[in-house]
Parts: sequence; C-alpha cells; structure tokens
Amino acid sequence: MHTRLPALIVLAVLSSTSIAQDKKDEWIPLFNGKNLDGWTPKIKGYDLGVNHNDTFRVEDGLLKVKYDKYGAFETKFGHLFHKEKFSHYVLRLEYRFVGDQCKGGPGWAIRNSGAMLHCQDPATMRKDQEFPVSIEAQLLGGNGKDPRTTGNVCSPGTNIVMGGKLIMQHCNSSKSKSFHGDQWVTAEFEVNGSGKVKHFINGELVLEYEQPQLDERDADAKKLVKDKKLLIEEGYISLQAESHPIDFRKVEIKRLTPKQ
Repeated sequence: MHTRLPALIVLAVLSSTSIAQDKKDEWIPLFNGKNLDGWTPKIKGYDLGVNHNDTFRVEDGLLKVKYDKYGAFETKFGHLFHKEKFSHYVLRLEYRFVGDQCKGGPGWAIRNSGAMLHCQDPATMRKDQEFPVSIEAQLLGGNGKDPRTTGNVCSPGTNIVMGGKLIMQHCNSSKSKSFHGDQWVTAEFEVNGSGKVKHFINGELVLEYEQPQLDERDADAKKLVKDKKLLIEEGYISLQAESHPIDFRKVEIKRLTPKQ
C-alpha cells in the first residue's frame, strides 16, 4: 500500500537533502577581496603580525605580494597565515606572477611562490626562521622560453612518501605544463590529513604523494615531535613571499569528510 506524504513533509525532506549536499560541496572563501581579515603575516626578522614594508596588501580586489617599498630583499622571506587549522580539505588558488623580482632576491626565487600546507603554528616560529615547518605546494612561473613546472612539492622541515618510498629530497617536480608571462593559473591541493595529497593545475592531476611527516634532522621540526609521532595530520595554511611579486584573486577551501 502506497501512502502519500503531505506536501510540506516532502518539501522538508527535499530541502534537507539539498542543504546537506550544498554544505558538502561548499567552497568557503578565505580571502574576502577587501582586506586581510583572518590573515597574519610572519616575515623573517620580525615579530608575528608585523607586515614589514606592506609586503602583503589588498589592491583592486586582489591579495598581492609586493616589494615596491623595499630597497633590497635581504632574505626577508615572508608568509601570510590564515587563522584556522585544517586537516582534510581542498585548497583552491587563482594566481599570477607579475613584474620584476625584488633586488637582491635569490636566483631560484624568480617567479617562485607557494602555498604552505600543514604549517606549524606561526606563534612557534623563531623570529629569524625563514620558512615554517610545512609541506610547500610550490608555484612557479616560466621565464618565457624554458620548461618550468608548477604545482611541485617542497618540504621545509618535512618528508613525504611517494611511490612507496620515503622522499628526503627537498623539492620534487610535478608533470604540469609551463606557464609563461602574467597569465592566471588555477591550482588545487587536495589534502587528506596524514594520508594522500594531490596537486591539480588547471584541473589536471600533476602530482600525488602521501604521509606528510616531520623530519627529525631539522632542528625546528624536531621541536614539534610529540610522543615520537612524525605524521602530520593537520596544520595552518600560509601564502609565500619569496621576493617576486604575485597576485591572488581567489583563495578558497572546501572541507572534506575524512575517508575511512
């Protein structure tokens, strides 16, 4: 026997299902397009919260890393930290490199930036620490002629597992295309706690690894080891300032349900 549900109950059930689906697939903006609310800078040689020379700023609706107020770079590597910790998520960025590198920036840092994943708490960084202990989703721009992949992985104070092997090499290349000039690129980084991490560039899977972990050979990382546990399950997100101007027009996140 088929029982007909009242229309209001049907609508309530459908509405509830729709809301659950929307929340599951919801992208949450971390950058509001107006100011740096929710973000805190940490620049080498300065206390947490000091935005030296207005390195990080918002102009024309873009989150910008700029060096027009610098005389020279002087190894003042910087990171802009979001206030929340995350564990299972997809981070999506739209970025472009612009202009010329700051005077005195290292050669390897030309058109070089990154999104630091599973970062240590910035309050635990040394004043002169150049990079947070983290997994770096490296962003690189081309020089106009040579191949240069983006969406690579670097590992300040950390190691990863790739192809079943522990990787201690600092940077490992993706299989992405090269992006020359000032074009916008979309990067997505899927992070599953201490499990798999996947890098996508313009929708294409370009790199995959797993088991992000602290490297006890690194003095800063060694201080973060608790109960001999090396795997990193969660952490903060930060955007880099490595001496080349870069714009971000979108920084957003989608939380993921941990896989069983």
